[in-house]
Amino acid sequence: MRLLAPFLLLLPLLLAGCGEPWNNPYAEGDGGANYLYSSFSERPKHLDPARSYSSNEYQFIAQIYEPPLQYHFLKRPYQLVPLTAEAVPEPVFLDAQGQPLPADADISKAVFSEYLIRIQPGIRYQPHPALAQDDQGNYRYHQLTEADLLGINRLQDFPETGSRELTAADYVYQIKRLAFARNHSPIAGLMGDYIEGFSEFAERLSALEKERGDGFIDLRELELSGVKQLDDYSYRIRIKGVYPQFVYWLAMPFFAPMPWEAERFYQQPGMAERNISLDWYPIGTGPFFLAENNPNLRMVLQRNPNFHGETYPSEGDPADAEAGLLADAGKPLPLIERAIYSLEKEDIPYWNKFLQGYYDTSGITSDSFDQAVQFSGQGDAGLTDDMQAKGIGLVTAVTTSVMYFGFNMLDPVVGGDSERARLLRRAISIAVDYEEYIAIFANGRGLTAQGPLPPGIFGHRDGDINGYVFDAKEGQPQRKPLAEAERLMAQAGYPGGIDQQSGKPLVLYFDVAASGPDAKARLGWLRKQFAKLGIQLVLRSTDYNRFQEKMRKGTGQMFWWGWNADYPDPENFFFLLYGPQGKVEQGGENASNYANPEFDRLFEQMKNRVNGPERQQIIDQMLEILRQDAPWIWGYFPKAFSLHHGWYYNVKPNLMANNTLKYKRVNAAQRQQMRQQWNAPVLWPLGAALILLILLVLPAVRSHRQRERSRALEQGRPPA
Repeated sequence: MRLLAPFLLLLPLLLAGCGEPWNNPYAEGDGGANYLYSSFSERPKHLDPARSYSSNEYQFIAQIYEPPLQYHFLKRPYQLVPLTAEAVPEPVFLDAQGQPLPADADISKAVFSEYLIRIQPGIRYQPHPALAQDDQGNYRYHQLTEADLLGINRLQDFPETGSRELTAADYVYQIKRLAFARNHSPIAGLMGDYIEGFSEFAERLSALEKERGDGFIDLRELELSGVKQLDDYSYRIRIKGVYPQFVYWLAMPFFAPMPWEAERFYQQPGMAERNISLDWYPIGTGPFFLAENNPNLRMVLQRNPNFHGETYPSEGDPADAEAGLLADAGKPLPLIERAIYSLEKEDIPYWNKFLQGYYDTSGITSDSFDQAVQFSGQGDAGLTDDMQAKGIGLVTAVTTSVMYFGFNMLDPVVGGDSERARLLRRAISIAVDYEEYIAIFANGRGLTAQGPLPPGIFGHRDGDINGYVFDAKEGQPQRKPLAEAERLMAQAGYPGGIDQQSGKPLVLYFDVAASGPDAKARLGWLRKQFAKLGIQLVLRSTDYNRFQEKMRKGTGQMFWWGWNADYPDPENFFFLLYGPQGKVEQGGENASNYANPEFDRLFEQMKNRVNGPERQQIIDQMLEILRQDAPWIWGYFPKAFSLHHGWYYNVKPNLMANNTLKYKRVNAAQRQQMRQQWNAPVLWPLGAALILLILLVLPAVRSHRQRERSRALEQGRPPA
């Protein structure tokens, strides 16, 4: 019996292999629940829809807040459809007296455009303490004292919650919040250019804040002339002039509703000190609410019990049915109960958890790319055998984003509109080999840009080539030889990289917010590109805040930056080079501070036109000016690669929509089965070690028993 003891110690380990995997990072039993598992790498700073303007924040708030419109999940080109609105609003064009223009009038002469938005009745907010009322209809938590807040450290500590119906007033209230300087909305300046009375309203609010202090100001008391509630379910927005792109803003969280009760609740004394604020706890009508906000560990989105019953789309693109993307047509959304996002700061643990089945979907880091993806002889990306054996799927898409190299046009050397500077910029554009950069640092995940417009944006022409940097070879762009760049350098007065005026080598400065070994490799590569032309490149690395300050002040000479589309329109990219958007003088998004009067004139013609041949012709002219002036090295359009397990359904890239979590479906039973299979404990080393231990101990046991037997015989006792 004594020799059985080691086996008895091993028995619990053997039995454990029959239940949850030993390395399961989640609560026992969750793997079989209708939950989705994902991750995040940094804490979202703002969950207030007036302030949030970052993709890592939209990952959460777009599932909670509902603007009036959204993008169709499946249809391409991207198509706006109603979300809480009854229909996509059509603008009505007005004259200076506010009267509608005749149907045959030239809309470019319109003084105003009006959008009438009607929302669906019966939509309700998630349960929330801000909406909790007592039996008399008084709000329970709108007059809190310090004593009331004892023991309150998070939103869930309030015992009572309430709800109410969504109204048009909530949308009006949110637009007013965009104008309030204390909310620091990043689109306040832009909306001031378009919404009638917006800037004047912002000034009145600032004056009122100085008068009343930083407490709650009920924005319902103040009138914004360009935004008016008409009844409980309709409101009107008046735009200055013609701005067709405004309808796209109605699909962004900036224009989601905000109940006044939430702002009243959160702005009470003592709440901010407890991190009980809109930046921490959003309130919405969407399919999910934020059930847990622990940014040092995990964030959890839970199905909203009050969600108004949207259904999965029943139509899409021609290939969607064959791809299984219409299998859930007509089913009520959302299709999952909960989404659990775990904090992952390191790539390797994140990747390993995906391979173990603990994350349903994953991006691909540079370190894991070769393990996941292989390219065919024709250059097509596919999965490796190991990935295919695990039933993993791959989805790729060229993003509606651009990563570019910018020249500061205010700089006396690389900037300005002189022929000398223009030739220098073109020479550098040829020398900096972005095809090589994409191959080395992006694992081939990118498309060399010929201008600022990515594929999928109106105005982008497939096969169009920037003739100042590339030659056409069999219909494909081929970078001009380095000799052409050297010729341009000599024309510019820098033969061999020597400044003819001073007789000294040309020294240029590159500002960047980057650190770490990967950044060092990229910057080393960049220095070599300039060295091809004899240019000495000085790298000035700093933190991102300092980098942004340099951009605001215009003290940087050259830089790397990028832009993700807010909406699928060329205006959203061309405005990055529009003179009145200059970062130094106007605080806009034109970080290069590029200003060309002819380009600006064409931009103003283009931005308010509907898509068609006339708009395309203007865009072609704008592209020619930009290519000639070269304020950017156009860089590349990133290509997104995403992996997903076989139990994860309804996967189709939607580069405009952020609220796609509600369409996702998982087969939890299959996931649990595969987790157990992939994470089965390997017990044979324990068994082998135990046998080895027995073999080592057995001779000693035998020797001990023999000594005991001999001693007993000597003492006249029977042996044991």
